[in-house]
Amino acid sequence: MTEKRSDLPLPSASRRRFMYGTTLASAAFGTGLLASLNEGRAQSGETIPIGQMASLTGPLAVDGVEHKNGLEMACEEINAAGGILGKQLVPITVDSKNQTAEEVTAAARLLIDRHGVHAIINGYNVGANQAEYDPVADAGIIYVHYNTSIGHHEVFRSDPERYFGIFMADPAEYYYGVGLPVMLDRIRRQGVWKPENNKIALVTGSLPYSIVISNAIRETAPQYGFEVSFEEVVPVPTTEWGAVLNKVRSEAPAVIANTHFFPGDLAQCQVQFIQQPTKSLFYYQYGPLLKAFSDIAGEAARGVLTSSVIGILPDEIGNSFREAYWDKFGSKAEPDPGASTYSEMYHYAIAAALAGGTGEPGNVDQNRKIAANLKRFVYRAPFGVLRYDPQFNAAIPYPTVSPDPSIAMPHLLYQIKDPTAEVPKKLIFPEPYNEAGFELPPWFA
Repeated sequence: MTEKRSDLPLPSASRRRFMYGTTLASAAFGTGLLASLNEGRAQSGETIPIGQMASLTGPLAVDGVEHKNGLEMACEEINAAGGILGKQLVPITVDSKNQTAEEVTAAARLLIDRHGVHAIINGYNVGANQAEYDPVADAGIIYVHYNTSIGHHEVFRSDPERYFGIFMADPAEYYYGVGLPVMLDRIRRQGVWKPENNKIALVTGSLPYSIVISNAIRETAPQYGFEVSFEEVVPVPTTEWGAVLNKVRSEAPAVIANTHFFPGDLAQCQVQFIQQPTKSLFYYQYGPLLKAFSDIAGEAARGVLTSSVIGILPDEIGNSFREAYWDKFGSKAEPDPGASTYSEMYHYAIAAALAGGTGEPGNVDQNRKIAANLKRFVYRAPFGVLRYDPQFNAAIPYPTVSPDPSIAMPHLLYQIKDPTAEVPKKLIFPEPYNEAGFELPPWFA
């Protein structure tokens, strides 16, 4: 467990006005609004504890450390702008280790019972399966996460009054599976890729997250002229892919989709695939977004496809955030996962300030006001629009569910263009966010 208090000097009114004037350069778009709300308020000396359950150890620490960094970066910037109505934020992170239901629930109880956190601003914990929802609901606080789970929809809709303060800031993993055939169809219609058949081979990680995505691919593929001709579930974690790749090669499918998502494991899969490749597009779920994938796979990574709904956009907001993140944490840091907790901390801070302040455990009335503001106000993050569909208290994807990019989070398809580059991936879908076009992978030659 780590606890951090900001040692930044308390900002003066002139400092707050300066922060407002430099909002675009810092990518902290929420800072200007918070600085304005804080104008004329004296620093009270009171603090607001903000919690997080993040994997600081274990196989998912590569993201967990960045989730912690993103939260702390946002808290420091918000504190420099006056905090929330004169009160300074104190981020407190508890290690959720391997992200089991027991570990995540214990971390949530520790944050609530020992530290009295007013909100929990999280990255993802994929193995908890909503087990932490009940202690959070019992405390009546705000909990925002990126668990990317269709289970969130089901639990929230089972009792919206009880789970009013629980929000999922990205679309459910189900939509990854729905979106992949859409993206593949778009590439095929561009004419650069002319597949020799319509087969998709599914290699599925054993975690529920991966299984849900594979099921959605299977269900959606026929609508776009594809068929799933091969399926196999692999254990998680795994680095030995030879047996399953040999089976896939005998199919020679047009597309191989691997829904396991640990970057190191997937890099090993790509290295082993490239030793005897087929003319198949290779799509990996999430892992290649992180530079660790390209660092391990090297030149074998070139041409790989991957996707995310929380990838930083190649625009003014996204690029300035990425540079600010690297300036703070170094060029080897991964801004994509850091942007998730960074952005939601801002969204929460604005919602709480407009509600008149934060709410401690048990202060349900105040937290209901904050929850209403989170649903009422859209926030433009480095990865697109943060908006909660009131049916689910969750984000929805563009263009898979909504055709309107102003109210939905873009489902982004990337291709690894240069494994040695500072940013190896380039965004190729959807418009208007794309920065590059699809190219046939070099193993097709």
